[in-house]
Amino acid sequence: MFTLFFGRLAGVPSDGIPYPLFSFCALVPWTYFSTTLSQAGNSLISNSSLITKVYFPRALLPAATVLSGLVDFAMGSTFLALMMIYYHVKPGWSFFLVPFFLGGMVLLAFSVSMILAAMNVRYRDVKYALPFLVQIWLFVTPIIYPVTFLTPKMKRLLAFNPMAGFLEGFRSSLLNSRHMDWRLVGISVVVTAVLLVIGAIYFRRTERSFADIV
Repeated sequence: MFTLFFGRLAGVPSDGIPYPLFSFCALVPWTYFSTTLSQAGNSLISNSSLITKVYFPRALLPAATVLSGLVDFAMGSTFLALMMIYYHVKPGWSFFLVPFFLGGMVLLAFSVSMILAAMNVRYRDVKYALPFLVQIWLFVTPIIYPVTFLTPKMKRLLAFNPMAGFLEGFRSSLLNSRHMDWRLVGISVVVTAVLLVIGAIYFRRTERSFADIV
C-alpha cells in the first residue's frame, strides 16, 4: 500500500533507493517497536495473577516482551535481506552500525513500555488510547519518507521524536546511504536516556502498589 500510494502516486523521494525496499527497511523495525509497545503496555495487567502471588522484579514483564519481539524482528529482517538481494543493494562498512541503532530502539521500547505499563495499572483507559498514540507516532517518524524530504523547521520538530534518529540511522547504515543525520541520531540517544531514567523512576515508585491495584 505504501509503495503504491506514496512511491508511485504521490512520488515521495527515496534517496535513490527503490521505494519498496526503502519503506520496508523502516517498516521492519517500526513493526517491532509498535508491536512491543502494544503488548508491553498491557504486560502487567495480563499477568496480574502472577504479580499477586509471586514477588519478582516487575520490570521483567515489559522487558520480556521487548526482548521476545526480537524474534519477529529477525523474521522480518530475513525478508528484508531477500529484498536487498533482489534489488542488488549491498551494505557497506556502515552495516556494522546496525546493532547500535537496533540497541537504541530496544532501549527506547523498554523505556516507553515501563511508563505505559505502569500507567495502565493505574489508568485502565491507557490501553484504549495506545493504538491511537502508535498510529500518530507512525506518521511523525520517517518511515514512508526520507528526512531529506522535510523542511528545516520540520526537521527540528522531528528531533523530538527519539525513534526518528534510530530508524533513519538503521536504514542509512543498512542500505549504505550517504544521508546519515548524526545530529538527529545524537538527539535520539539523549532523549532515550532521559526516557529510560524517567521510566525507571516512575515504574519504581508505582511498583509497590501493583499487587494491590491489579
